Amino acid sequence: MKSFKHVLPMDIEKESFRIIGEELSKMNIALPDDRADVIMRVIHTTADFDYASTLVFSGGCIEKACELLKAGSHIITDTNMSLSGINRKALSSLGGDVHCFMADETVAAEAKNRSLTRAFVSMEKAFSIDAPLIFAVGNAPTALVSLCEQMKIGNVPKLVVGVPVGFVNVEASKDMLELTCKEYDVPYIINKGRKGGSTVAVAICNALLYMVNSSRK
Repeated sequence: MKSFKHVLPMDIEKESFRIIGEELSKMNIALPDDRADVIMRVIHTTADFDYASTLVFSGGCIEKACELLKAGSHIITDTNMSLSGINRKALSSLGGDVHCFMADETVAAEAKNRSLTRAFVSMEKAFSIDAPLIFAVGNAPTALVSLCEQMKIGNVPKLVVGVPVGFVNVEASKDMLELTCKEYDVPYIINKGRKGGSTVAVAICNALLYMVNSSRK
């Protein structure tokens, strides 16, 4: 039985990251400097060290993501959980905002009329926002399919975080996104395999926001 260790509330996150670093070292895993903050925060959120090897980043995407956030980009999510979890204060301090259209009545009506998922239609609606757009998808594979379709007709995201979780079309949608992003030169972060989720999408976005705000101090 493990003994309970008292840690001050303000020190819990710091101690968690220390433990993660220590365990990665024991596994002989050295994270790339530019991606370490993102990968570490995802592991911190999930307690799953698989993300050290399954998260895939397009070349230069971390630098590009930070530039986009500094320029006031808006983040579009596919769940209200992500909407609540992304640090809105940090984002708004950069001139951005976060949106989720899953509960939008017009999205629901159109999705029903076209026999599509709300996630698919909500991605389409996002392009009505007049701002650079970062998409953070942690739940719906159909949201990634929708983004691929939008790229083909000229609606090109500035960055896509594609980490849906599950069993139906999850891996196929990530593969489709990766290929389409390469075709249209869109930076991306995806997680290979079935794992992912809204908490992972949030962790990635917040890691990027913290990186930007830390560099401004």
